[in-house]
Amino acid sequence: MSTITLQLSEWASRLEFGDLDAQTVEAAKRFLYDSIGCALGGYRQEDTRMLLAHLREMGGEPQCTLIGSPTKSSVVSAALYNALAIRAMDYNDIYWKADPCHPSDIIPAATSIAEWKRLSGRELIVGIVLGHEMEMRYCEAAEPGIRERGWHHATLTAFVSPMVAARMLRLDPEQMQHAIGISASHSCTLGAVTAGKLTKMKNTVDPMATQAGVQAALLAKEGFSGPEHVVDGKEGLVHCFGPEWNLGKLTDGLGERFKINECGMKAFPIEALSHSPLTATLQIVHQHDIQPDDVVEIKVETIARAADILSDPAKYRPTSKETADHSLPYCLAVAVADRQVTPQQFLQERITDPKLFPLMDAVKAVGNDDFEALFPEFQPSRVTITTKSGESHSARVDVPKGDYRDPMSMEEIRVKFEALAEGAFTQSECDRIGETIDRLDDLADVGELMSLLVPAVCGTGL
Repeated sequence: MSTITLQLSEWASRLEFGDLDAQTVEAAKRFLYDSIGCALGGYRQEDTRMLLAHLREMGGEPQCTLIGSPTKSSVVSAALYNALAIRAMDYNDIYWKADPCHPSDIIPAATSIAEWKRLSGRELIVGIVLGHEMEMRYCEAAEPGIRERGWHHATLTAFVSPMVAARMLRLDPEQMQHAIGISASHSCTLGAVTAGKLTKMKNTVDPMATQAGVQAALLAKEGFSGPEHVVDGKEGLVHCFGPEWNLGKLTDGLGERFKINECGMKAFPIEALSHSPLTATLQIVHQHDIQPDDVVEIKVETIARAADILSDPAKYRPTSKETADHSLPYCLAVAVADRQVTPQQFLQERITDPKLFPLMDAVKAVGNDDFEALFPEFQPSRVTITTKSGESHSARVDVPKGDYRDPMSMEEIRVKFEALAEGAFTQSECDRIGETIDRLDDLADVGELMSLLVPAVCGTGL
């Protein structure tokens, strides 16, 4: 009997650059550019520095570039490290139609093998498109979403990253199927990583799932086997996490229209469900010139899961970046105080500034049944700010900036990229990275791009 993993593997192993339309190719370049920008800021974060120190201590074959560092490491370690660099600031892409996921977490499964094997830019584009396609499909297949069952979306990344790695290695469908079984059977991720007080694991679980996928594909290449029924068989994904799965979402219409065209980008470096209320808050602050000392209450009406996850007690006094960027009270308070939310708002001294405490305490988040019915097609939020004068100002946002229905322009993405690279990469270095990605479909060796991701001045590397 043919399993879901074999059906998917047969399609994925046949996917070629020629199967992609021009819009999809450009989308892959755009998401790669945005993801590398996130990595140029992310490699300087504390958790990424810690991982680099660990990898240096462990050693390994210098097969692949570690973004921002003159040190090279193995293809497996590079997949982990570069994925964490992309993820570390919680600023990379977002898929909204079901439980949010971040498909660009999987891009290093493609870049690491492409650099190691000296593959072309066209092969890398195929890997990026495949990763987005399957991650987004797996998120949609869970009804309700995987998070509603208490699991984190990195659980699904463990099913997708081995497909990307296996396609980059040109494994046959049976080998790819085994790679999926190897990775997915040991990589389930508890939702605890984003509940309550957050730790460095919040940003690391998806990179670890990406690493597991690369390791699994390399094992499958050697003939190592994994359970073929890991999705639809006894004690597989559906059995253990079910029964509400629509497996047709994994296979229906494969290749007709690529999902990457429905993925969004983050205009703010914060948790995905905070984007709509933050956008509404900034609209009110700028339109009505709201001053921090005038605020009595910031009422947020949103979907129930956002109110629950983002405003639990631990989120009212964040002590780390990991908790602050998942804290609705902090994000809205600092938006009112600073009139913007950029990476600068997540420096430690700002996070713990007691001047923000009254504004955080003013945030009241409640669920709205009408909004619940619109999610996930829309991400509605209504913010009402009441001032000491008794005036109330409201704004509603259904589609946050960066959503594919309100996309960031290339100029906005470039500004984000250069802001993240500032202080480590020169303008000319940034320009060269952008130009190389722009001609990715003509690039003979992905190593040419990866070599540009280490600053020329050693003092700015790690």
